[in-house]
Amino acid sequence: MSEALQELGAYIEFKRPDCVVSTEVAFGELTVKVVPNSLVEVVGFLKSDPRCGFSTLVDITAVDHPERVQRFDVVYHFLSMYQNHRVRLRTQVRESELVPSIVSEHPSANWFEREVFDMFGILFSGHPDLRRILTDYGFRGYPLRKDFPTTGYTEVRYDEEKKRVVYEPVKLVQEYRQFDFMSPWEGAEYILPGDEKGDADAEGEKA
Repeated sequence: MSEALQELGAYIEFKRPDCVVSTEVAFGELTVKVVPNSLVEVVGFLKSDPRCGFSTLVDITAVDHPERVQRFDVVYHFLSMYQNHRVRLRTQVRESELVPSIVSEHPSANWFEREVFDMFGILFSGHPDLRRILTDYGFRGYPLRKDFPTTGYTEVRYDEEKKRVVYEPVKLVQEYRQFDFMSPWEGAEYILPGDEKGDADAEGEKA
């Protein structure tokens, strides 16, 4: 399988040298790194070329690298049911850079691209309806960026007096900072199920 994937990677590089930056086979999967502006062309080629036949879009996701100038990796996974192969496309973009939408080649990319926009804030040019899909209206920030705080910026609750949902800045009350460590390793004075076995073994060794 690895040899077949290497041959496929070399074939894609040979056919589209203007679009492909590099290819790599790792962990039994082929990764093709492409330039962002040629993304739609490469996706169309992978879909229509008889030797490729990657007609099924499995997923679109991203990886955040805040320390890099090209902050995001946008990653596409395709399946060829004709050749029984999978391929991963990867392209690197800056935070403010637009990524071409592939909805024209794969209509199923619509919601995938909306999810990447919602979670990472990556913009897709040419998308027919680019808006949030998982978070609520008025949500602030992008949850899967590595600089996004784990508590978020706002919290939502139902206000009995106003009889509606209200948004407020996150405030950690003291009750959430006190923990009851139900563990013998934290000095608990009670016996948990199974502790008696340890006591019996200890007494047997002393005897």
